[in-house]
Amino acid sequence: MFSNASNFVEGVDKAFFIIFGISIFFLVTLTALMIYFVIKYNRKKGVKAVQVKDNMWLEFTWTLIPLILVLYMFYIGWEGFLPMRQVPKDAMPVKAIGVMWKWSFEYPGNKESDTLVLPINKPVKLDLVSKDVLHGLFIPAFRIKEDVVPVKKNYTWFIPGEYGEYDLYCSAFCGLSHSYMMAIVRIVPEPEFKKWLAALPVKKAVDENSGLKVLEKNGCVACHSVDGTKLVGPTFKGLYNSSRTVMTDGAKRTVKADEAYLKSAITNPNADVVEGYPQGVMKSYKDLISEKDIQKINDYLKSLESK
Repeated sequence: MFSNASNFVEGVDKAFFIIFGISIFFLVTLTALMIYFVIKYNRKKGVKAVQVKDNMWLEFTWTLIPLILVLYMFYIGWEGFLPMRQVPKDAMPVKAIGVMWKWSFEYPGNKESDTLVLPINKPVKLDLVSKDVLHGLFIPAFRIKEDVVPVKKNYTWFIPGEYGEYDLYCSAFCGLSHSYMMAIVRIVPEPEFKKWLAALPVKKAVDENSGLKVLEKNGCVACHSVDGTKLVGPTFKGLYNSSRTVMTDGAKRTVKADEAYLKSAITNPNADVVEGYPQGVMKSYKDLISEKDIQKINDYLKSLESK
C-alpha cells in the first residue's frame, strides 16, 4: 500500500489516511443526520412545538468521543513526526542551500552539486541553510518538508529506499521566480554514488571581486547556470560572443552576444528575449548593477569561453 521511497512514507501516509477517513466519516454522518432532522422536524401546521430538555449522557457522549478521536489523531501524527527528528549517528551529512531561486548541495570534502545524488538505503542528514529569505525544502515522494530559515539552524533526514529521480521543490513563496526553484534528487547504488562523488570537483573559493560573485549577489545564477544546465533563463556557458536568436518587438533576429548585448540584457532584459524563453520574467538591473560590476560580469563570461 505504501511507497518505499523513504523510511517516512508509511508513517506520514498512515496518519493522513486515518485522519482523512475520520473526517469523511463525520462529514457523511453529520450531513445525513442534518438532512434527516430537517425532514423529520420541519415545521408543520397544527402541531404544537414541544420543549426538548437537555440530556446529560448525550452531551457527555458527544464531548467524550470527539476528545478521544482528537487525542488519537494527535498521537498518530506525533508517532510519525518523532522519528523525523531522531537522526542516526551514521547519517551522511549534506548541506542543502537555498537561495533565490536555486538549490545547491554541499557534500563532505567541499564538493557542490545542483543535483542531490544519494546512495540507496543509507541515512542522510540535510543541514538546511538559506542565504537570503525563507525557503522550504519539500520532497513529496519522501514525505519530507522543512523550513529553511535565514540565520537559523534546521535539519531533516531520511533513508531513501527506491532507485530513481524525484522532484525537490521550495514550499515557501520566496519571490518572483519561486515556482522555478526546483531540483532533482537521484537515488543510485552505493558504488555508483561513490564514483560520482569522487569525480565531483572540489568547490573553489570565489573571489569577492569577481564577476561570479556579482552574479551570485544579484541572484543571477538562480536562473542562469554556468555549466550548461537549462534553467529559467539561458545558460552563461558558451554565451559570450555566441550568436543568439532573439525576439525583438515580436520579430525574430540574430544577434551577437558581445559586451553591448550583455549590458542591454542586464539593463533592459525584455528588449531582446532569447527564442524559447518567456518575456517579462527577468527584471531590469539598471541602477542596481554598476558599470564596473557589469564589466566584471563580462570578464567572467569571457573566462567561461576559455575553459
